[in-house]
Amino acid sequence: MLIKRDMLFTPAGKNRPLHIWLPDGYEDGKDRYPVMYFFDGHNLFLDEDATYGKSWGLLEFLRSWEKRLIVVGIECGHEGNERLYEYCPYHFRGRFWGDLRGTGGETMRFMAQELKPMIDREYRTYACREATAVGGSSMGGLMSLYAAVKYNGVYSKAACVSSSISPCMPSLCADILGAPIAPDTRVYLSWGTKEAGRRRPDQGDYDTPAAKNNLELARMLEEKGAMTRVVCQQGGEHCEASWEKLVPGFMDFLWLDR
Repeated sequence: MLIKRDMLFTPAGKNRPLHIWLPDGYEDGKDRYPVMYFFDGHNLFLDEDATYGKSWGLLEFLRSWEKRLIVVGIECGHEGNERLYEYCPYHFRGRFWGDLRGTGGETMRFMAQELKPMIDREYRTYACREATAVGGSSMGGLMSLYAAVKYNGVYSKAACVSSSISPCMPSLCADILGAPIAPDTRVYLSWGTKEAGRRRPDQGDYDTPAAKNNLELARMLEEKGAMTRVVCQQGGEHCEASWEKLVPGFMDFLWLDR
């Protein structure tokens, strides 16, 4: 069952739509369920809601997947550069983004301290960190990684797909080094071979900035005791159609230990 409802996003003082999946039979039972939170909730389930007319196909996947869980997608702001600021947890000067003062830290505080308690209060969830995950792509992937590191006491699993990590590497590395990360933490990191544009003829799939950055983050996370899976998606592009193909792999890794 797919539910759409609004919630006040207090960092901006505006309502943000929530896209919530409840497992089939939820209304007729008393079972509790783990929860996975996603960024860009409008792109998860239905093509007609997706920004570019193509979703991740999560509706079809969850209906046939063996594990039953609740999925909560929070929609980003769509005015101007709202998404860019709300989904960036750092302040920096970048070649492409200019002087960016991200408010992603406030977004994560809202999700951990306001959104999650509301979901746990109004739906039958397992509220413990072992049953709580987060996921997203692009800036949402960056936020998911940030959540797994800075809010490791809340989220034990993170799907970080085509994450916009390159401009933030110094800050991300510093946060990983300084964070207590529980050994049961699982982090999925991926990028597509067609995302970075034209490469040098002698440049291999694991010799690009995206590859090197993801591999370095995985190394650092594993040194802290976390388990990672690093995936280079052959032919993968920076779009929902490519990310849909990754859904079974990261969901199985995070939730079923496959």
